[in-house]
Amino acid sequence: MAAKKRSFGRVRKLASGRYQARYLGADGVDRPAPSTFRTKRDADDWLAERQAELRIGDWFDPDAGKVDFGTYAATWITERGISASTADLYRSLLRNHLVPTFGKVAVADITAAMVRAWRVARLGSGVGPSTVAKAYALLRAILMTAVEDRLIRRNPCRIKGASSAHTPERPTATVQEVYAVAAAIQPRYRALVLLAAFSGLRWGELVGLRRRDLDLAGGTLRVRRNVAELHSGKRLIKEPKSAAGKRTVAVPAVIAGDLSTHLAIYSEHGADGQVFIGAKGATPRRNHFNRLWRKACEEAGIKGLHFHDLRHTGNTLAAATGASTRELMTRMGHSTARAALVYQHATAERERLIGNAVSAAVEQARKQESGPDGHVAGT
Repeated sequence: MAAKKRSFGRVRKLASGRYQARYLGADGVDRPAPSTFRTKRDADDWLAERQAELRIGDWFDPDAGKVDFGTYAATWITERGISASTADLYRSLLRNHLVPTFGKVAVADITAAMVRAWRVARLGSGVGPSTVAKAYALLRAILMTAVEDRLIRRNPCRIKGASSAHTPERPTATVQEVYAVAAAIQPRYRALVLLAAFSGLRWGELVGLRRRDLDLAGGTLRVRRNVAELHSGKRLIKEPKSAAGKRTVAVPAVIAGDLSTHLAIYSEHGADGQVFIGAKGATPRRNHFNRLWRKACEEAGIKGLHFHDLRHTGNTLAAATGASTRELMTRMGHSTARAALVYQHATAERERLIGNAVSAAVEQARKQESGPDGHVAGT
């Protein structure tokens, strides 16, 4: 009796006694199994799995995932349509943290075990948790696209919580500390320090200000642009990264005089003149300013305070006024309530501490209730 003709794929026995299986893929290419099989039954079972994938449309090209991660990641960044500053950050994370380990590895060969080992090695080498979390998040996003492109079946990045890192809460400068640093820093940057602390503007928004953006008579300023510095040193003048970033912020009257003096002495002339410029007339660079900042903090006797911490001061002061979540979001330039709620929580926590102190005072007073003779006990 003639053997039944196979309906899908082919199996042949090799001289070694093992079995080889082949089938015609959805792309019309003859596809061999990645390895031979010990028995004919094993080869038949493998072909049955491939046939099932083809029937339900779940077939993957076994060669698609052979592209190396470095090449795929570079293309991924180019095709994202992201801003130049974000692309610069991604390329830095790739270059310094991902490509050294995964660059030459085929996308399909990256395993969950490899990802876990990479993360442990990065943290063990002293790389900050925040940086490792950002690199992991980028790796996961790239490989998720590989899943969508049907290069791999499942994303190997499956470490719960690895894309976020707990960072210590940054200090919030007091009003006295702000003025101490402002007095110690070069006079041309005094107004910059005060405005950063009491308006909550970011560095890029501050150095992007033009004269026409300030309305000292009305007590407001408009945020319309942001200056971003790339790792190459190139600077980009762009709009804020979200619609919420474009905003009008009230300027506290207490620093109006400092701003007026600054405009008269240090700012560029003309309506489009830059408000904050360096001694040579150029837009200040962050690394140069940071040296001046650290020196001023040292002279003022303040340790561990970063310039960006001034933004926390401004936002905390704004929250303490009782501003609503929406009002804080507008002032801070955020499109979500998450950051605003952090400052409101800080204010609520302070209120709780005040309540506890009042409670302790009441308890202490009750312990000194009047005795039978009408006098407080112990007197």
